[in-house]
Amino acid sequence: MSSVIVVGTGIAGLVAALRAGRNGHAVTLVTKSELAESNTRYAQGGIAAAMFPDDSVQAHVEDTLRVGAGLNARRAVEVLCTEGPERIRDLIRLGVEFDRERGELARGREAAHSSARVLHAGGDATGAAIEAALVTAVRESAARILEFSFVKDLVLNDGRVAGVEVLDPLGRPERLEADAVILASGGAGQLYLHTTNPGVTTGDGVAAALRAGAVLADVEFYQFHPTSLAVPGNFLVSEAVRGEGAVLLDAEGRRFMYDVHPDGELAPRDVVARGIARQMAAQDGAPVLLDATALGAEFLAERFPGITATCLANGLDWGAQPIPVTPAAHYWMGGVRTDEWGRTSLTGLYAVGEVACTGVHGANRLASNSLLESLVFAWRAVGTLDRRWAGLPDEASIGVAEPSFTASAVTVPVERVELQTLMWNGAGLFRSGDELRAAAERLAGWGAPGESVHDHEDANLLDLARLVVGAALAREESRGAHYRSDFPETMPGFARHLEWARKAAARVDA
Repeated sequence: MSSVIVVGTGIAGLVAALRAGRNGHAVTLVTKSELAESNTRYAQGGIAAAMFPDDSVQAHVEDTLRVGAGLNARRAVEVLCTEGPERIRDLIRLGVEFDRERGELARGREAAHSSARVLHAGGDATGAAIEAALVTAVRESAARILEFSFVKDLVLNDGRVAGVEVLDPLGRPERLEADAVILASGGAGQLYLHTTNPGVTTGDGVAAALRAGAVLADVEFYQFHPTSLAVPGNFLVSEAVRGEGAVLLDAEGRRFMYDVHPDGELAPRDVVARGIARQMAAQDGAPVLLDATALGAEFLAERFPGITATCLANGLDWGAQPIPVTPAAHYWMGGVRTDEWGRTSLTGLYAVGEVACTGVHGANRLASNSLLESLVFAWRAVGTLDRRWAGLPDEASIGVAEPSFTASAVTVPVERVELQTLMWNGAGLFRSGDELRAAAERLAGWGAPGESVHDHEDANLLDLARLVVGAALAREESRGAHYRSDFPETMPGFARHLEWARKAAARVDA
């Protein structure tokens, strides 16, 4: 038996903790908030898999590759789509109650899928249903659970990851040692002023891995969900709403997406998000409208009860009138580079879920593949815990560049809202060399002193903002979720992953 620390309690972390415990490992599960708080909890649309007679694994593979804009790791995509159906059956056995119609699993269609293959639970509460079932199972397991404990850094011993440094609920430092660490700490939506992500998504796992010297990849690719409700909080309005037939209208009530792409509202997410942003710019920043009235109030209330309740709470009756929507930061395709078993470039360190970059999403994630990725690769990572460490192949280091963290001689404390505003305006849906260089200069003038959890979060966001801006500058083309107005074409020479690692890593040694 070996000991393993799992960081994060979304679907990836909970699945990893459950399987590791059932395989006989001693598990410590660490989360900086309560056990049930994660991006998974807020996932609405569902989880995609080829589980129906009129669908196929190959079709799911091809849809994923098409959306990924030439940067998917094909083998990882094949693993995802092939193993996904059985992992979903595992969830059903754990008690996740997916919605059913006439006794069979219900399914919906979302943008860029060639078939209706998206399972959902509670209408638009899929993530919450999965999270609840997994939390119950973990609480019944033998795992040691540390809530409200912030992972500050990875512990290294002779170059091998040997644990984590945490701040306990009272802010006191503590060192936890283990034979392996599985990062499942999610993304970094808090980099941006407008995001569908909860407040916990400050990129702590990615930043800790960067400081320890791990290779990161594809960090310039941040996906913006096309439709968040244009009210404070940017509540997500699921892709599934458009999959059911809702349409996008400009301020004059005209459908505009067919002017942008032949698939209209069901084009890939990056295309729809930029189409909305351009239309908003043409109407002086006013949100566009999502019109679901043709679906009927009764259907909307039954199929999307969470969205219906949020609309009503904001004085909107979306069964009777279109609702205002705007893009918001949603999902990070980049992260800690891994192989198809979740192994990173650092011995003893695994990464699964949004914190990882398996290459499965390429430059743009296919809708409802995120929960599936977490599920499949968390399961696979645990399966290698007792094997001799292989890690990334030697060629992984080829082309790895060191990010520039050059700071001004005098820095001022970073204000999170200022950083988020800077990233939204300079490294968001639309980017240019001039804007990115200006953003880099401002980021260089900021520092993040202090020892509170909030201070450490700010330091992580600052490091990651500098990295995202640097990577966006380095990719002189437009591809998937990354759009450069000064390089609007997709260039064959950039059909490769940009990788980053700190050569002089700021490490905590055992």
